This record gives sequence, structure tokens and C-alpha cells, in this order.
Amino acid sequence: MKQEELLRERLKRYSASGTAAFHMPGHKRQMECGLLRDFPNPFSIDITEIDGFDNLHHPEGILKDSMEWAAGVYGADHTYYLVNGSSCGILSAIGAVMHPGETLLVSRNCHKSVYHGLILNSLKPEYVYPQIIEKLGIQGGIKPEDVEKKLKEHPEIRSVLIVSPTYDGVVSDIRGIADVVHARGIPLIVDEAHGAHFAYGDAFPKSALELGADAVIQSVHKTLPSLTQTALLHVKNNRPDGGCYLDVKKVERYLQIYQSSSPSYVLMASIENSIFLMDQYRKEGKVAEFEAALLKIRKKLGKMKPLLLVERDLRGTAGIFDVDISKIVVSVRGSGLTGEMLSQILRDKYHLEMEMTGGTYVLAMTTVADTQEGLDRLKAALLEIDGQLEAKTAVSGSIEISGELPRLEQYFIPQEAADREEDGEAEEIPWKESEGHISLEYAYLYPPGSPVIVPGERISREAVELLCYYETQNLQIEGIQTEGKIKVWKHE
Repeated sequence: MKQEELLRERLKRYSASGTAAFHMPGHKRQMECGLLRDFPNPFSIDITEIDGFDNLHHPEGILKDSMEWAAGVYGADHTYYLVNGSSCGILSAIGAVMHPGETLLVSRNCHKSVYHGLILNSLKPEYVYPQIIEKLGIQGGIKPEDVEKKLKEHPEIRSVLIVSPTYDGVVSDIRGIADVVHARGIPLIVDEAHGAHFAYGDAFPKSALELGADAVIQSVHKTLPSLTQTALLHVKNNRPDGGCYLDVKKVERYLQIYQSSSPSYVLMASIENSIFLMDQYRKEGKVAEFEAALLKIRKKLGKMKPLLLVERDLRGTAGIFDVDISKIVVSVRGSGLTGEMLSQILRDKYHLEMEMTGGTYVLAMTTVADTQEGLDRLKAALLEIDGQLEAKTAVSGSIEISGELPRLEQYFIPQEAADREEDGEAEEIPWKESEGHISLEYAYLYPPGSPVIVPGERISREAVELLCYYETQNLQIEGIQTEGKIKVWKHE
């Protein structure tokens, strides 16, 4: 390999390209803006568990003190630093509350790591589905009454896990859901990976920690100025007697399983630093300034037509309790564009890189590290593009979809499906011809990583059509090992 082909060189070239980053991580590479100026060269502080620096897997000193301080900032009873991302926090929480063979109620739009937890623990999933914002083709929230209905229909459910906010910034009624779940005496786990910033601003939604969730997982690298792969797991004592619906010792045991035995001090320092900076920024009013800048930009973008901004006026509809203003979600429905086309225009003409491209929308992720110049560029670009468009029904040849996930028959639990693949009971067929077959693979877009098809499910016509739609939009279907094919159970 030539030096110029090294990943470090490619990263350096991208960093120097002038492209404004409306994607993760939340620090936005703004090393010179003052936000991260004091953070040392990572190589200069990269150590192992030497004397005086504690041990993440058995904290007794500085790391214990640091995590207790972080718990105080967030209002948790226990907070744990995660260096293997939110995924290890989700897996640890699932392991702490479930036993093999038990039933977990899961919001179907959860991240793929939740489904990995189903396999690792041999769990039976029951699904609760998000509502749909039909005019935008975007998923809404989870309704408490839908959770309650599932709990009544399936009294064997031992725990509930939902995602809030979604990748698109949609927040469900966590208080209502927590009340329903706790009435059954079982824990509520919330994947709040995209909500680590909620605790710091009045214009942001309230965190699930404040609203009754028992375990909350947050990715600090997504919306806070922290390095990629960093996250938090919070536990809250919500029982009427002051106890916890989770076994904290089991949480800690599973964290030792799913976390690296050589946790990076660079990453842990980055977690602590991001919380410290955000806490300082909150006290100094800088978070409020960021919120004001966002609201000003959103007011301008709210006038777009045919491009449509996902706005807070959706609250109270489609199961939506609140909307995260830091997510600039723009629907292309009725514009004559696809999400990929808009993303490409923003990238090629305006040098703006989006966080996510969906079939019917694009998502720009903003944080306190964004510069005013970058935010103004994004606003100006979207307004200019919108001004050049005329309202149209759809792109010629495209398939319009609602955004709703297909509801598939569960033939095997995910673990049983995994076992059949390992036992040689799989055959690969073109996924376009897979209707009616039992899948032994996932199929999803990443991001957001919410499966259209889960191993063990019978593939429906709707699922095939949705994957076809993704293909027409030039979106990469992941989870499938061989392009164009999917593994199915050959003995059905």
C-alpha cells in the first residue's frame, strides 16, 4: 500500500476539503474553535491500567469518582462509561433483565444491537410498532396504549425496550410508557443513543431518565463533543420503595462481558471531557445560544415548499410526544427528488455532508460544535434548492412508500434461525424471489440500522417491495452477506 492510500491520509484529505460535517461525531472536528482546544494529543495520554489511574471493570478511585459525578450531572443513580459504543450498553441491559427463553417487548424500529441481544440471550421478541407520519413517509412514536395492549395480550413479557428519540429525532411519551410498564412491575429500557444532549438545554426534549425509564443508553459521540465509540449507560431507582427494577450487579457483570478488557483511557477521557464541557456550556448560556440559533434557522426552513421540514407542530400526532430540534430532517416527498438526489446535490454543489439519506428524506445532525458559518451554509443551500423546485408527485419510475415497517410472521425466534444457518440448513436465493420463505439473515439500511427483515421471519411481499424501493433509491441494503441474495431455511 502506498502512503497516500493509507486511511489516515484519506481522513486528512477529507478533513481539509472544506466540507461541512452535518454528521457524527458530535465534536465536528472543531479542534481549534475553543471547544476542544485543551484536549491533548491522543497518543500522549494513551495508557493502560497503571498505578493511580483505576480500572474501569473494578473502579475504586478516579474512574469511580468520575462516573458518580456524571451520574449527578444526568440525574441518574448509577452511570457507566462505555467504550464499546451504545451497543454494549444495550446488550448489558438486556442481559441484566432477561433469562433465556423469556419474552422481551421491543419497538420494531430498534437498532440492530437489540436484535443481537435477542440472539445472544435466546429471547422471544414481541413487537410494538411506531406510528407513521404519512405525509412525510417518516416513522412517528410508540403510543403508551399500544404498549399496554401488548402487555395485556402477552403477560409473559418480562421487560420492555424502546428507542426514543429515533434516528430522526422523534420522541415517544416515555412517562406514559413507564407508568404502564411499572404497573406490571417490570423494567423499561430506553435506547436514547441520540439524546445525550437532552439534559443540557430547555428547548430540547426531556431525557427518558427524567420521565421514568429504568435504564437509559446514550451515545455521547453522536450529539456531544466526544470521540467515536463513546457512550453512557444510566440506571435509575424507580421502584416505589426506592429500589431499582434492574439488578445493578448484573448490569455491571454484563458490562465486563461486553466491554473490552483493555478500555481506552483516551475514550474515557473524551467521555468525561464532553460532559464537563456541556455542563460548563449550559452554565455559561452557550447551549441556550445554540438552541436560539437552531430555532432561528428552523423558522426560515419551515417556510420551504415543496421541501418540508419535520417540525415540532407534529407533537400530539402519530404517537409523537416531542421532536428534537437539533435534527434537521427534510422530507423530499412532493419535490420530484429522492433523498439520495438531495443528499448528492448538497454534497457536490454545496460541500455539505449529511448524516443520513432515507428514501424520502435527508437528515442533518447538528451539535454545539457546529459553527454559525456551517449552519448558515446549510440554511442557504436548502432554501436555494427549494426555490428551484416545483411541486411534483414523485420521481418518474420511483415507488412511493409510507415509511411503515412490514409486519412479518415470526416462524422461529432469532436464535433458532441463527442455529439453523450454522447447522447448514440455509440456501441462498435472490431476495427478489424470497417471498414466503423463512429468512436466516437480516435486511436493513444503515443508518438507522432498524431491520426490515429479522432472522426467523417469513418474508412478505411488502418486505420485498420495500427492499426494491431502497434499491431504486440507490440505498445500500445491509445485513445480507451476498449482494442480491438472502439466506433462507431450506427445509420448510
